[in-house]
This record gives sequence, C-alpha cells and structure tokens, in this order.
Amino acid sequence: MMLSGLFRLGVWQNFFRAWRSGYSGNLEGEGFTLGGVYVVGAGSQGILLEHREKEFGDKVSLPAVLEAAEKIKPQAS
Repeated sequence: MMLSGLFRLGVWQNFFRAWRSGYSGNLEGEGFTLGGVYVVGAGSQGILLEHREKEFGDKVSLPAVLEAAEKIKPQAS
C-alpha cells in the first residue's frame, strides 16, 4: 500500500478512531505491512476464517472470530 495508503479516507478514519479511543503505542517497526487473522481448524478442517487487512486499521469482526472458533472440532487421537 505504501504511500497511496496515506491518501485513502478509510486509513484516516481508522487513525482518528484509534486516537479518540486512547490508543498509544511506540509506532516503531515496518509500518507498511498489513496484517490479518486466521482461524484454523484441527486436522483436515482447514481455514475456518480468513481476514486480511485491506487498508491500515481494518479490523476483524470479533463475533465472526468467535463463531469460527466455535466450529473447531477436537481432533481424535
């Protein structure tokens, strides 16, 4: 995303949302790497949830993570 990320409205909205909620961090590190969340099931279940950041500050839905985690079936040993 590099420099073009600074010109996206959603990035600024996410920045101000975090700032208003009191986010504080060291802001050190790569800075251009987007993150993601995966919920992986046991054995052959595979990926139950995949969320990739499309822009900085894009958050995963907590209810979606919990719903996917509830679908994990214990692996028989």
